[in-house]
Amino acid sequence: MAYPFFSLSKSHRVAPIDFSAGAVSIRVEAVPDHGMATIWDADILIWAASQIVEARDAGLRTSRLMMATPYEILTFIGRGTSLRDYRRLKAALDRLQSTTISTTLRQTAEGRRHRFSWINEWQERTNHKGRPDGVEMIVPDWFYQAVLDDALILTIDRAYFDLTGGLERWLYRLVRKHGGRQKDGWRFDFRHLHQKSGSLSPFKRFAFELRDIIRRQPLPGYTLFTEIEYGGRMLLAFEPSPACGKPVDGLVPSGTRTIVLSGTQGSCYQEPKQGVKPGNRFENRALNLESNEESNFEERRRDVQKLIVKVGNALKVTSGDKRHAQDRSATADTFTVRRRTPTASSDDPSGGA
Repeated sequence: MAYPFFSLSKSHRVAPIDFSAGAVSIRVEAVPDHGMATIWDADILIWAASQIVEARDAGLRTSRLMMATPYEILTFIGRGTSLRDYRRLKAALDRLQSTTISTTLRQTAEGRRHRFSWINEWQERTNHKGRPDGVEMIVPDWFYQAVLDDALILTIDRAYFDLTGGLERWLYRLVRKHGGRQKDGWRFDFRHLHQKSGSLSPFKRFAFELRDIIRRQPLPGYTLFTEIEYGGRMLLAFEPSPACGKPVDGLVPSGTRTIVLSGTQGSCYQEPKQGVKPGNRFENRALNLESNEESNFEERRRDVQKLIVKVGNALKVTSGDKRHAQDRSATADTFTVRRRTPTASSDDPSGGA
C-alpha cells in the first residue's frame, strides 16, 4: 500500500492518479458523483484484511464476501458511532466501490493490467422490521489474494488510526513496507516521494509538509530525519525508534511473596533532572497566585495567624509594663505622703512654744 492508490486529501478529488516507475504502472480514476477514495476510506480495507487473516489463522474458510455491522467496523478503525459517522461510513463505501484502479502490479505476464474497484459491490441488510442490520461487501480478487499472501501483509500500530494527516498516514505505510524493523532504516528522495504519493500539492508545499512532519514526529514506532547529500539533494530518512515500556496507572502486584528484581533498566518516562544553578540570591520569590491559589492562600492564612499571635504577645508585654509602672508610681506616692506627715506636725504652733 505504499503506492499512490488513494487521495491524501479529504476534499473531493476527481483528477486521476498516474504513476509509472520501471515495470510498475498505476492509474486511479474517480467519478464526479462520489470522488476518489481517500486514505481514510482505506481503513475499511484494513478492517477487511484483518478479518480475513484472523479467520484463516483460526482454520476457518475465508471468502471475498464479508458481512458486519457498521458498529463493528467503526469501532475497529477508531471512529465514532453517531448517526453522522454511519453516514460517513456509507459515503466511504460508495467511494471505494466507484474508484477504479488499473495496474501492472503482481501480474505474471509483462504488460498485463488488472482493473478493479476496492469494493466490487456492497449493500445494506435489514431485519424483518426494516431496520438496518449490517452491511455486506465483496472485496476484489486482486485485494483478496494479496491479503492471503503472508509476504505482502504487515501489521500496523493501533496508533495509525489516530494519525490525522493524509500524508503522514501514507508515510507510515511507506515506512512499514520499506523500513520494517531494519536497524539502519531507509532513505527516500523528496522528489521521488512527491511523485510516489500522488499528491496534487506543488513540490514546494509537499516538501514543507514533509519537514513539518519531521518536526512533529507523529509516526508510531519510527523516527524521521532529513539528510542532505553533497550535491544538495534532500533525503527523508527514517529508522525504528528504540523500544520503550509504557507506564501503568498504578501498582500492579506480581503475586510473589518477596521482592523480585525485574532486571530492567530505568524507565524511559523519567522526569528530567532540574537544572539547579548556584547563586547568591536569598530573597523569596513572589507568590504564584494565579496557578496555585489554594496553596498560596493557605500559606498567607498561616502568616496572618502568626502575625496576630505576635501582636497579641506584644500587647501583653506592653500592658504588663504599664501595670508595673503604675504600681511603682503608687508606691512612690505613698512613701512621699508618709514623709510629709512628721513634717506637718512640726509646724504645729504648740510645738513651737
